[in-house]
Amino acid sequence: MARYTGPLCRLCRAEQSKLFLKGARCSSGKCPINKKRAIPGKDPKARIGKKSDYGTQLREKQKLKRMYGMQEKQFRLFFERALRMPGVTGENLIALLERRLDNVVYRMCFAANRNQARQVVLHRHILVNGSIVNVPSYMVKPGDVIEVKEKSKKMNIVKEALTEISKNGLSSWVTVDADGMKGTFVSVPARAEITDLADVKEQLVVELYSK
Repeated sequence: MARYTGPLCRLCRAEQSKLFLKGARCSSGKCPINKKRAIPGKDPKARIGKKSDYGTQLREKQKLKRMYGMQEKQFRLFFERALRMPGVTGENLIALLERRLDNVVYRMCFAANRNQARQVVLHRHILVNGSIVNVPSYMVKPGDVIEVKEKSKKMNIVKEALTEISKNGLSSWVTVDADGMKGTFVSVPARAEITDLADVKEQLVVELYSK
């Protein structure tokens, strides 16, 4: 599957919002959003102005899609699945995105960011309930146990990522044994629990796809 291979900070600048694509760097002074860097392009001022409703909805969709590192076709499939589920479509979409295996690996601090988590999963370093799963979009269920494969526990990227637990803590819907490099996906998070998506307005994504 095709994936974006360009500079990640450019995506944050394009959305003028932190997408948390580079781990600890996003919280440091090196983050372009903290530095208030301009929108990328030859004439960024020409694009700063009042957006149409469609433009606002599109930017919100791009922000969410890029945050989870997905391509348009796959993201649209997730939306259609959320649409068929009972409840609020926008909240269903966020819940499905949070259940992706690469996202859960990131939430458990086995990787510094979602892009790195995707690589860790693809390279067969992750077990789900004792079995290797190398599909980043695998849907994790409450109660599933996620762990780093025994031979992979010496990897520096995993050890370095786990240090973030002591700095930033863990999401409330996962538990992690840092020494054993094992964790449990306790429950599907409520929308209000996902604080790093506080400025995401998923209802605008629903409105965009509903046209």
